[in-house]
Amino acid sequence: MDSPSIQSQIEIDYEHIWHPYSAMHSDSPVYHVDSTSGVMLHLSDGRQLIDGMSSWWCAIHGYNHPKINQVAEAQLQRMAHVMFGGLTHAPAIKLAEKLVTLTPDALQSVFFSDSGSVAVEVAMKMAIQYWNAKGEPGKQRFATLRNGYHGDTLGAMSVCDPVTGMHSLFNSVLSQQYFVDRPSSRFGESCDPCELDSLEQVLRQNHRQIAALILEPIVQGAGGMYFYSADYLQRARELCDRYHVLLIADEIATGFGRSGKLFACEHAAITPDIMCIGKALTGGYLSLAATLATSEVSTSIDRGDPGVFMHGPTFMANPLGCAVALASIELLLESDWQARIARIQQRLEEFLAPCAQMPQVAEVRCLGAIGVVEMKRAVDMTSITRQFVEAGVWVRPFGRLVYLMPAYVITDDELSRLCRAVVEVVARQAD
Repeated sequence: MDSPSIQSQIEIDYEHIWHPYSAMHSDSPVYHVDSTSGVMLHLSDGRQLIDGMSSWWCAIHGYNHPKINQVAEAQLQRMAHVMFGGLTHAPAIKLAEKLVTLTPDALQSVFFSDSGSVAVEVAMKMAIQYWNAKGEPGKQRFATLRNGYHGDTLGAMSVCDPVTGMHSLFNSVLSQQYFVDRPSSRFGESCDPCELDSLEQVLRQNHRQIAALILEPIVQGAGGMYFYSADYLQRARELCDRYHVLLIADEIATGFGRSGKLFACEHAAITPDIMCIGKALTGGYLSLAATLATSEVSTSIDRGDPGVFMHGPTFMANPLGCAVALASIELLLESDWQARIARIQQRLEEFLAPCAQMPQVAEVRCLGAIGVVEMKRAVDMTSITRQFVEAGVWVRPFGRLVYLMPAYVITDDELSRLCRAVVEVVARQAD
């Protein structure tokens, strides 16, 4: 049977498929991708786009990488999936061993799940079950930073900023959490102790109800692309210890080198009690995430009632995903990734600098392989995305933020072309 034409496929898409944060029968165009390679998206109409998003920050090695392809194909010949209840397999064991080696020493227990949002749900459940096992069942709420974003499931939504987190519609059904002011000190700056007053006040007054502080270390992602002081993160760790509250680090967006460190917590030399990872874990090949916890957390849960951790996804520790994740991590570690990230940051700062002089731009900021052009007003998503496609790049802004998170394998020439398109398109936006 012949495949439907591209136009008929797009019509089927229009009639039957929801896209992220979109409406059915939306007038916003979707672009049909035929294939990918390196940092390029090859559209079915023959156009080629430099991907500035690395598919929402996960395809750190670019697309169609031969080494990862080879590992995936080999694993498919052995098994694509097997349930993890009562069974185990080499890909999960090797990946867990690798993760506890790479993350802070105290993180020794690994729980695999399907996605970043689920990893956050798991972390929150771990914190609640930990305190229940410690004889403090009243600790069931969470503190978090304003302008944060942690995912789209119910528990994760409750710790997203109620305004910038895009979930205000659901406020009445979400658990009510404690929101504290985000730090005003930027990355690379020292933090004035008064910036932690909001956090300390919440912890001091409510620590008997708070199971954990959850935050995105150093880089707040979808809530604002904001880079804050490592000093703040270090002091927040100290406050959590003082008030007997766990610290959950959401490293889903920042893990595996994106901020210039393997994990963003390393900028502050702190160890969270629980860490969530995802996105770049498999290099953009498959959906897989993990929640790591200290032995104190896992042992306490094991010793409490009911003596097991109460979560278990169907596709937990999917063998294909674990094998691909291990290959992606090894590929990253074998490369001179620190130099690559430093080069990308330097080029982003250089190539995006013209935007800082434009009256419609509030700020340009870069950290690691992240470049952000913050506009003074929200952009028209449909219009600006079309302009980027016409310029030969794929950039997906939101709100007032035009940002880049390219693959680490992007060349200087590709990065120059990508940034030049951003400068040209941003220049055309009305003040």
